[in-house]
Amino acid sequence: MTMLTRPLGNTGPQVSALGLGCMGMSALYGEADRTESIATIHAALEAGVTLLDTGDFYAMGHNEMLIGEALRTAPAARREQALISVKFGALRGPDGSWLGYDGRPAAVKSFAAYSLQRLGVDHIDVYRIARLDPDVPIEETVGAIAELVEQGYVRHIGLSEVGAGTIRRAAATAPVSDLQIEYSLISRGIEDEILPTTRELGIGITAYGVLSRGLISGHFTADRQLGAGDFRAMSPRFQGDNLRHNLSLVEALRKIAEQKGVSVAQIAIAWVLSRGEDIVPLVGARRRDRLTEALGALDVTLEPADLAAIEEAIPAGAAAGERYPAAQMAHLES
Repeated sequence: MTMLTRPLGNTGPQVSALGLGCMGMSALYGEADRTESIATIHAALEAGVTLLDTGDFYAMGHNEMLIGEALRTAPAARREQALISVKFGALRGPDGSWLGYDGRPAAVKSFAAYSLQRLGVDHIDVYRIARLDPDVPIEETVGAIAELVEQGYVRHIGLSEVGAGTIRRAAATAPVSDLQIEYSLISRGIEDEILPTTRELGIGITAYGVLSRGLISGHFTADRQLGAGDFRAMSPRFQGDNLRHNLSLVEALRKIAEQKGVSVAQIAIAWVLSRGEDIVPLVGARRRDRLTEALGALDVTLEPADLAAIEEAIPAGAAAGERYPAAQMAHLES
């Protein structure tokens, strides 16, 4: 396996062709093993992964502190190669409840101060609001991040889960390196308007959910019992008839993967990699074995016939159910 690099848009850094999304090490998918999580981050850095993605609200700062510990205990050369992307703005209650989003300039700077402390770093490489604050113009939020860039606390400005109009307004305010948004074989909504807009403006894509929260990993089964606090227990795509339909798509993909001698997860990640040099998939591995499997996607070459077979097996719009429950979908821009 050779780790390739890709540009994070026209204004961002060169990053590894796969990034590591660390959210699952702290929140939303049930309990994770701290020791194994840190070992997985170390293994990712050793394999040449440079981009680590987190959010300051993942278990209320736990994920940032976890990454901070992993970086402190990594070899200096590996620690120095790490580029950290942080999402901010989601408000949480002590009970874990979601209370909305805050994109006010003063809040942006306050969030950043706490993230720098928890991560144990002097700057954040990519900083972005997790969801648009409907009460604050994106120009004000991005403008505050731009001030942090001028002061040296942030290197690059990112966006997350916003539509084409907001992308244009943000990019007119300050240089934007990339948009983080869900993109996978069964989540292709960005192809109609968002992806053409980012490409016109020279903005990269960091794609999360490339395995649709494990749904198209090839490891999820219909009888799997989800633990308390696992987001998927409320996700429409993991419910009843939706789940059975979606797993039938996975089985169709499995046949193609087996013909190529690769795993379902590897072919699903390779498909996202094939969509353009401006797209960097984030893999959400919480264990070293899953990380190793994901990295194997870098060695998968999809020929035109493979891509045609995948498209026939899982055409755009084939998934049953929305990406999020209705209340969370209301916070997304299309």
